[in-house]
Amino acid sequence: MLKDFSVQSLFMGCLTAFVGFASSFAVVLQGLKGVGATDFEAASGLMALSVSMGFCAIALSVATRLPVSIAWSTPGAALLATTGVVEGGFSAAVGAFIICAVLIIIAGLFKPLGRAVASIPAPLANAMLSGVIIGLCFAPIKAIGFNPALGLPIILAWIVVGAFKRLFAVPAALLAFVLVMVFGVDIPAGALDSISQSLKPPMEFVTPSFNLQALISIALPLFIVTMASQNIPGIAVLKVNHYDAQPGPLFATTGFFSLLSAPFGGHAVNLAAITAAMCAGEDAHADPKRRYWAAIIGGVGYIILGLLAGVVTAFVALAPPILIEAVAGLALVGAFSGSAVAAFREPDTREAAAITFLITASGLSFGGISGAFWGLMAGGLMMVLTRFVKRMKN
Repeated sequence: MLKDFSVQSLFMGCLTAFVGFASSFAVVLQGLKGVGATDFEAASGLMALSVSMGFCAIALSVATRLPVSIAWSTPGAALLATTGVVEGGFSAAVGAFIICAVLIIIAGLFKPLGRAVASIPAPLANAMLSGVIIGLCFAPIKAIGFNPALGLPIILAWIVVGAFKRLFAVPAALLAFVLVMVFGVDIPAGALDSISQSLKPPMEFVTPSFNLQALISIALPLFIVTMASQNIPGIAVLKVNHYDAQPGPLFATTGFFSLLSAPFGGHAVNLAAITAAMCAGEDAHADPKRRYWAAIIGGVGYIILGLLAGVVTAFVALAPPILIEAVAGLALVGAFSGSAVAAFREPDTREAAAITFLITASGLSFGGISGAFWGLMAGGLMMVLTRFVKRMKN
């Protein structure tokens, strides 16, 4: 195994960890706080996710000798940010995270469930995802309205760097955010001392509770979004790069690591899509059989970054919330555009996708259940009705 190690894979693994963490940790923090987590609980969740991602990537890559890149569920975090606090608070959200993890394990071990998730019409799954994401995608514009001197540098950094290298656009926005914080925001005296005191890895066990509202509003939509938008595309990326990956064991393993991170505030661990392409592509190594080292190094990087989650969260807590939301929104622009195009590509399913999108994007809940669930149900009903009428006409 050591003979397969290379400097090229080392570089790509480090880049993968940095891009994966820096491009979306803001979304994770927003999501966890959106369902009731305190700053420390959100930091604990971020740490638990990053460390779990790291160990999961190392375990799967070593076991399979495939470049299996792991990520947290960014679409799932965006879903949480728009769900709101359910009955039972963050404790109930953690219970929903546990249920989601168990469902992912079952989807991996029980093939009919995995097939059922895969059979969810792609236009509806993408419409739900785009409806979930769009709220945060407005945040960069709102940041300019809040304070142009603070919001514009972040957006301009994303635009300018992205024009040359899309991969570095969000890290550039994050760097601009840090500079804005240092030079443009009045940081209270003694606040930096709290950051230095945050070097100890944050860890807080949250006793889970379970109720129907959290199951329907958080667990089920989180499971669907994670499977449809992360795990299934993750397998597709590996196959595109000519790797024969067995979905079941990979899904079940990510579910197991999700289960480990859930009691500490982590919402879901899954196969990566974007960073998977980095580890599985030619830039990781010319020899496909040696690229798995990039995923291993990436896993080590995630563990190190996860242990620093307390410092990251403490620094972010000093910023006006709209600025970190702006970074999160910029991180989701690509996901929004991709999911929106996929949702409305086919004329036959366009109306059903539109209904799913509009109900989800409205942010309204009915009977204490989030719009994401009702959007998927309404879109599915519209699709069934449209197909029935078409058969009747024929």
